[in-house]
Amino acid sequence: MVVWITGASSGLGLHTAQALAAADHTVIAGARSFTPGKGEDGIHRLQLDVTSDESAAAFVWGALAIAPRVDALVQCAGILMLGSCEETTVEEYRRILETDFLGMVRMNSLALPLMRSQGSGRIILFSSINGLLGIPFQSAYTAAKHAVEGYAECLGMEVHRHGIQVCLVEPGDHRSGSDAYRLHSAAMAGDSPYGADFADTTTVIAHDEHNGSDPDVLGRRVAALLKKRRMPGRLRVASLDQKLAVWLHDLLPTPLNSAILRGYYLNPKKARKYREQAK
Repeated sequence: MVVWITGASSGLGLHTAQALAAADHTVIAGARSFTPGKGEDGIHRLQLDVTSDESAAAFVWGALAIAPRVDALVQCAGILMLGSCEETTVEEYRRILETDFLGMVRMNSLALPLMRSQGSGRIILFSSINGLLGIPFQSAYTAAKHAVEGYAECLGMEVHRHGIQVCLVEPGDHRSGSDAYRLHSAAMAGDSPYGADFADTTTVIAHDEHNGSDPDVLGRRVAALLKKRRMPGRLRVASLDQKLAVWLHDLLPTPLNSAILRGYYLNPKKARKYREQAK
């Protein structure tokens, strides 16, 4: 298959691109930091900024020059911003939504006409466990991933008759990524009334990511989706406790569920323990 993949310079996007190439697909990968060319790993790299119409169009033309079709589009491009709801600015929310949600919309709008003309295609959209539940100080990322979840359900119904399949990948914490894509709201660097809670929560988040699942396993599971005659609507790749958190979110009353999550993340004792371990 000819596979286009966004956000492939680091993190889960990079591991997924490598797994797709290892499975003998023609992989055309995009990221803002890429210099165009084919690497020793067999991956064709093109520059791509998913927030730019011009860059997205140039990526498509470049990809079609490499291979004249697109069998699958895997969308991994995303950034995370940590900050309080009150102090995260509209512009900061807009930055996350533009990359994590509207970037997917932009790329789909370019790939879908090609897939419809072929009568086939697969679109894999990276959501997150945060697309299913919220945690403190991740409101911008959570909002973007909730948008991806709803959008994908609509998309899947609309393109079904054209032979196009849609799958949401919902990763939990994985050992991957770069701090360059984990931003802090500007207000959190100052004298924020949320400062202590923010410090404790981000310590817990960083610990969970550092001790998360193997990103190579996730990459192989995404590559395996392309071997299936029909992809599932969702692929949840997370630890058992994170899957349990989603089930409890759906089953428990909101106040009780919120109390459980507050107790996990807004936990000074746990944060102090993790800080000591990190020294």
